[in-house]
Amino acid sequence: MAPSSPQDHSAANKASFRKTCRQLWIISKAFFKSERRHRAFRFFFALLALALCVGGAQVVMSYVARDFMTAIARKDVPAYWFSLWRYLGTLALAVPLGVYYRWTEERLAVLWREWTAQHLIRRYFYNRAYYRLRGLASIDNPDQRISEDVRNFTLDSLAFLLILLNATVTVVVFIGVLWAISLTLVGVLLVYAVAGTGLSILIGRRLVGLSYRQYQKEADFRYSLVRVRDNAESIAFYRGEKRERRDLVSRLGAAVLNMLTIIGWNRNLAFFVNTYNYAALVLPVVIVAPLFMRGEVEFGVVTQSAGAFAQVLAAVSLIITQFGRLSAYVAVVQRLGMLWDELDEFDAEEARVALNGSQEVDDESRRVNLEKVIVRTPDGSKTLVNDLTFELRRNQSLLIMGASGTGKSSVLRTIAGLWPIGSGALERPPLREIMFLPQRPYMIDGNLRDQLRYPYPDEDVSDEQILEVAGKVNLADVLDRVDSDLDRVMDWINVLSIGEQQRVAFARLFLRKPRFAFLDEATSALDEDNQARLYQLLKESHIGFISVGHRTTLIEYHDRVLKLDRSGSWEIAERTQPQQIKPAAAEVDNSAAGPLFEKLFGRARP
Repeated sequence: MAPSSPQDHSAANKASFRKTCRQLWIISKAFFKSERRHRAFRFFFALLALALCVGGAQVVMSYVARDFMTAIARKDVPAYWFSLWRYLGTLALAVPLGVYYRWTEERLAVLWREWTAQHLIRRYFYNRAYYRLRGLASIDNPDQRISEDVRNFTLDSLAFLLILLNATVTVVVFIGVLWAISLTLVGVLLVYAVAGTGLSILIGRRLVGLSYRQYQKEADFRYSLVRVRDNAESIAFYRGEKRERRDLVSRLGAAVLNMLTIIGWNRNLAFFVNTYNYAALVLPVVIVAPLFMRGEVEFGVVTQSAGAFAQVLAAVSLIITQFGRLSAYVAVVQRLGMLWDELDEFDAEEARVALNGSQEVDDESRRVNLEKVIVRTPDGSKTLVNDLTFELRRNQSLLIMGASGTGKSSVLRTIAGLWPIGSGALERPPLREIMFLPQRPYMIDGNLRDQLRYPYPDEDVSDEQILEVAGKVNLADVLDRVDSDLDRVMDWINVLSIGEQQRVAFARLFLRKPRFAFLDEATSALDEDNQARLYQLLKESHIGFISVGHRTTLIEYHDRVLKLDRSGSWEIAERTQPQQIKPAAAEVDNSAAGPLFEKLFGRARP
């Protein structure tokens, strides 16, 4: 592969710069055009006014300080005391201005962060973007981008905006001071600032990419720690401490190595920046001192020129003095911008699918009906099931079986709308009238009442109903542990076994009473008695349901069985002799094979 030419690097850098500017503009514009724009603009204009006042106070203090130093040089005692009182008076004005300036900046930063984070959270859950982002290598750690990156973005955006504003005010008010002292001083300052800015960019340009990678590596390390905490029991059973420790140390090492590289480049940049700053202390004195020696200016002018020169030079040397912070800021803008662009793409994709998609979805039906639906992986690279056709009405049931990788759970994902890719016609009730039970239920943080009413904690369900349903699904032991206190808050994911968590999922189902239920290995951790009890309750509830499972004991609880093949073909076997579900306490006779079992598997039940 031929190496890239300097022209290619230059073009890529320009394209990246334009893209970053576009992302910065889009993210910032969204806030200042939002419903909170009135408060935002009030704070913003207050900041502008305070910045001008602070700048004016600095100019006044520079003249007062000039007269103060001149009085000392002349040994003029009355002028000395007069200038000192003037300085103290100016100081009394400048302090509250500076305090409220900082307070207003922080209030606006909090308002901006709150709105941006809420906006991204809303978009994160819209169209299940949080689910689709899992498979994108380009968007790592969206949680960190919404929390840490948003906070850094809002704080640094305001900080740099105010630095730029203050720099503009400083240049306007102090350039006149320098101009009045010496035109040569102004010319030297401009040449010195332009040359220094160019050299700092040349030396430190790698810091942007390094800062971007540092955010990524720090987030990966933090995620690994969270993963260990969430899977502590499994790791303990496997005795996988050595492997997990090695992974954590490896990720920490990657973050440290990248940080050491950043430190090295910051060191190189610091050599130049320190030289630049120290030389700046001498330059105005070198130019103005001869004027003082010839008697053309007072001694106070020398100190005033040094102060004004430092102020203006700092204002026009922002890239030099803030290069490290700017590099981190650009990385944050790029990370947030990529997430924002990807969410925009998801919205656009949903619109395209709705407008041009070959898969017709009717989500206001009173049945589940698939007509020649092709089930594919999200990227469309593999077809799992061809022309799937079946109908399910209330009080009916279907069991999906097949070898691993045949697309059993994928059928449920397609019905749920998690995988929109495919063709054919799909009818289903509104999502509020259907409910999905995964193999490992999601346990929320909160009390037992909210746990059982998830994901609709505001529904009108009495505590008596909750306790009754909890008893039906055999959660009596859990109720005993909390003394039937539904307000008890515990670490449920670690307190409850997997089997108890699956029974919690069934309790949620019976409390919600949807039209249809979809069970993905939802009883895999239960014994056969509990499984029989829950399916009996499910039948009695008149809820239509589709189950995914491997156990042959599930067949007797369903009207039909859909058997999938790795080739994408499928077969539905109807029950020829309906069987009565035995109560959980009864002994189940498994000696008779049953015609449905023999048709599906070509052998008698063992």
